[in-house]
Amino acid sequence: MKNVLIPTDFSENSWNAICYALHFFKKEACSFYLLHVNNIKKELHSFQNTSKLQLRELLDRIAIEFPENKNHNFYTLIDSNFFITSIRKHIEEKKIDLIVMGTKGATDKNDLIVGSNTANVIIKVPCNTLIIPEKAKYEGLKEIAFPTDFSFSYGIQALQPLSKILEKNHADLHLLHISKKAVELNGNQLANKELMEDCFSNLKHNFHFLVNKEAEDAVQEFTDNKAIHMMVMMAKNLNYFQQILFHSKKEKSNYHTNIPLLVLHE
Repeated sequence: MKNVLIPTDFSENSWNAICYALHFFKKEACSFYLLHVNNIKKELHSFQNTSKLQLRELLDRIAIEFPENKNHNFYTLIDSNFFITSIRKHIEEKKIDLIVMGTKGATDKNDLIVGSNTANVIIKVPCNTLIIPEKAKYEGLKEIAFPTDFSFSYGIQALQPLSKILEKNHADLHLLHISKKAVELNGNQLANKELMEDCFSNLKHNFHFLVNKEAEDAVQEFTDNKAIHMMVMMAKNLNYFQQILFHSKKEKSNYHTNIPLLVLHE
């Protein structure tokens, strides 16, 4: 039984994350914990009553739009706390395996790709997290991209969730290295590349080496050409991609608005 935490602020973006999760885990036994957090301490009783009603309506919407799935159990959680504090607490208490959440909530009014709560979860919460853009629709997973600069070695246990996804979906993995100019990998990078080759030796995978001064443009072109269905990154390697995740404002980018991002922690 997999335990999945889905924070919700009742926005359409968070609803889309729920829809994606239910499709993604359609054939797996899962307990879904729908969590609403409000860090405003005042009028606590009123907040709880309103939130309970909204969560009940959310469960009703799930029941209407998704056929009954005997593999799935749903639980609702209400918390009045700081968002990250609440997430950490429930991860520990409920033995959460994965967080699924939208890229942005209702209160994120800027045009950044990833909202503040989502960015904080990625950076500050040591739990595998699947980030669902507002326009992402589950259409199966056949092509998965993994950007890396081979600067870090990743343990087999940390990569196991990705291996399971590849195996379950018979998907192709594209390990993507992007550099501003053509350079050869150093000894450490070559060793880490060999470790990844060993880890995915029994699964379909390819290495790609792209040269582009703008990593964002390179990823955009690659995801378009390969029709990528999911992007995967390791949390400790986020600096390699951070300017795209947290600072880009190119809303026209297809992979920003359509392609989920799975962030893995060790």
